[in-house]
Amino acid sequence: MKTVIIKESESITIPNVTTFDLAQMAVKDCTGCWTCWWKTPGKCIYKDLDGFYHEYITSDKAIYFCKVTSGFVSGNLKTLFDRMIPLYLPYVTHSTGESMHAPRYDKYPDIEFYYDGEFESADSRQIFVDYINRVFYQFHSKTITIKAIEEFIAEVGEGA
Repeated sequence: MKTVIIKESESITIPNVTTFDLAQMAVKDCTGCWTCWWKTPGKCIYKDLDGFYHEYITSDKAIYFCKVTSGFVSGNLKTLFDRMIPLYLPYVTHSTGESMHAPRYDKYPDIEFYYDGEFESADSRQIFVDYINRVFYQFHSKTITIKAIEEFIAEVGEGA
């Protein structure tokens, strides 16, 4: 099973797994130019995520370690989500009863999403969880697990 790690947490390391450390890289903003759909299908005009796209789409599982910032994902992670649009077609499907981009590929990785941070209330945590579920549902992931990072550390250990 091929796994890719996307992390913002310095304390988490998993050996022998491709890791994209968002704490060490600044993801360029999407310009909305549509080049990834019309001129170079599946490829962004920026080359900073070429390796990420390949590793992500060829993985069976993607594990995210996210820092909660003001009750939400960081700006850098949100920008990564925006920049994942080349992985989908520009066409909209209604096959699920709602509008969403059609998949470009036959399969997308299952998601394990661990968050590090506090929420003001149970409701604000639920809004966060609902948002993450919607993102990866729209990204055509079949299995989406969302937990506090403490649960991962308890299961695997901090240094993994």
